[in-house]
Amino acid sequence: MAVRYIEPFIAATVAVFHELFQVTAEVQKPYLVKPGDPHNWDVSAIIGLAGDARGAVVLSFTDSFAYELTASLADTSASPPPDLVTDTIGEVVNIVAGNAKKGLEQYRLVISLPSIVKGKNHVIAWPTKGIPIIGVPFKTSIEPFHLSVGLENIVTYE
Repeated sequence: MAVRYIEPFIAATVAVFHELFQVTAEVQKPYLVKPGDPHNWDVSAIIGLAGDARGAVVLSFTDSFAYELTASLADTSASPPPDLVTDTIGEVVNIVAGNAKKGLEQYRLVISLPSIVKGKNHVIAWPTKGIPIIGVPFKTSIEPFHLSVGLENIVTYE
């Protein structure tokens, strides 16, 4: 598995959490995601990538962590409205993908608009063949979260 191609996504994630939220995101051991792997995430922000490679970047959170991040960014102790939470995590995945794209300049990549999936233990339906999906758990002082990256023709099973 050529993890070096997801390093720009990991670096961008660490930087975004530090700069936007003043939260240290500690990278845990990356692994190969299998369809149907169990998880405890309530909300995921997804952004598609196209061009020289096709794929997606997904950031997944618990509801409480997504709300806490949004409240931190909005500088409020009140519970933010759900639409603001959706906008916040959509913007976070957008920034991560945009910054990671800079680290993959040898590829012509186009970023889609973010999409949000909600629901306890929701399922991200990744392609079943040809695209390895790398999962990267992160630990913070608040709660863990998860990054998933799948890029056809870039991330390989080396």
